[in-house]
Amino acid sequence: MFNPRISLLIGVIAISIFPVLVKWAPVSGISSAFYRMAIAVVFLLPYVLFKKQLQKPEGSLWLPIFICGILFGSDIAIWNLSIHYSNATQATLLTNLSPVWVGIGSAIFLNDRPARQFWIGTIVALAGMVILMGLDTFTRMQFDKGFLMAVTSGLLYASYMIVSKRVLNRINIVSFMTYSMAISSVYLLIICLLTQQPLWHFTPTIWGVLSIQGLICQLLGWLTISYAVQKLDAQRVSLSLLSQSIVTGLLAWIFIHEKVSFQMIVGGIIILIGIGITFMKKKVS
Repeated sequence: MFNPRISLLIGVIAISIFPVLVKWAPVSGISSAFYRMAIAVVFLLPYVLFKKQLQKPEGSLWLPIFICGILFGSDIAIWNLSIHYSNATQATLLTNLSPVWVGIGSAIFLNDRPARQFWIGTIVALAGMVILMGLDTFTRMQFDKGFLMAVTSGLLYASYMIVSKRVLNRINIVSFMTYSMAISSVYLLIICLLTQQPLWHFTPTIWGVLSIQGLICQLLGWLTISYAVQKLDAQRVSLSLLSQSIVTGLLAWIFIHEKVSFQMIVGGIIILIGIGITFMKKKVS
């Protein structure tokens, strides 16, 4: 099996491609979220059936699996809406408070109180995020509907990490992903139909981008992240996902020629230092 840290790194790179793809082929955020889930399920389901790896969960697991599907689908939908009602920078910053919520939730619901280095690393990483995005973000921050949605997105994401950690201790990863993504797909399809989001008549380019989102960003990304969640602390994984902003910035610089400032480089280094602190082992006297 993969080293869980390497698996986490692969997952971070895979999900970091998503914002770049969105800029290449813009489409409704909720429609994009639906196809991201649905395409992943369409490719994963035949594999698990052919390999006979689709494990039937215990009766008590169905509810948390269902909750995971709703939480993840809601997180994606609300995060996209928060960008619509405010701006991407504010939405990203507020959503990235999720490691704090994961740390608090783990202590309450998983009986897993984060160590001191987790909180130190969290403070350092969040400081790096502030530097990367710029202090002027706070001066322009508006406490409006977009603000509330972005905070809600972070809470939903943290809740997903905590619940999935409990489920992954009792079921294999591919089964969990198959069930939870299928639930998310149906849930998001219902939202698309109720809100009359576009679901077809896309150009070949957009269909290609949607396919990459489903296969790389969702299937590869979250299979590897789920493996890391299973093997590592949920708090560490959640904080490590802050590095997504660094990878996204690097990919945007390479492929769509977005500018990378010295301030962004400094902020990125500080984020990585903060993440590194959480993985430091205590010295044994």
